Amino acid sequence: MKIDIPKISPELTSRNFNDIFYEEDPILEMCTISNSEFMNETVERVRIYNAVLKNCKFSDTDFSHIELVDVRFENCDLSNVNLTNSSIHRVEFINCKLLGCNFPESSIRNVKYENSLLNLATFGYSKLEKVIFDEVSLQNADFYDCKLKKVEFNSCNLNGANFEQTSLKGIDISSSNFESLTVSMNDLNGCKVSTHQAIQFASLLGLIIKD
Repeated sequence: MKIDIPKISPELTSRNFNDIFYEEDPILEMCTISNSEFMNETVERVRIYNAVLKNCKFSDTDFSHIELVDVRFENCDLSNVNLTNSSIHRVEFINCKLLGCNFPESSIRNVKYENSLLNLATFGYSKLEKVIFDEVSLQNADFYDCKLKKVEFNSCNLNGANFEQTSLKGIDISSSNFESLTVSMNDLNGCKVSTHQAIQFASLLGLIIKD
């Protein structure tokens, strides 16, 4: 599946994330932010456009209602960050730590998570369209009542993930692994799974499979 990649200008200025903390209308655009620390803070309705963020730490910060367009995060720590009601479009998270990151009630489109940690992340009530999870750990992640359209899970760890009230029709999880998964049989209709996974789901139904 092809997704729209971030449209980032080759000419970016250097900025520090703390520059916007006291601004009434916090916005960062056409910039590179490196080695910035902005933790345990609250700043709502931040807008970041056409930017690259490298080696930054934002853990435990409230960024609810954030708007991200054409942004790349590289080697950043967003553990326990609040991104509730966010709009995320053409964004990449590369080698990032998003442990316990909150994305509920958000719009996530043309986004790629690559080689990143999203254990315990929550996506409840969000809409995900054209999203790729590539070699991502999603242990105990919560996708409760999400709308998934053209979403790929490539070689991911889905152990303990919750897909309750979320249809997996057309979603391919065959290359990913898990020991347990929370999902109803109705929502599994049309999901693409491996032979081993089919056996796992059959056991959840109480079937006894004989060689």
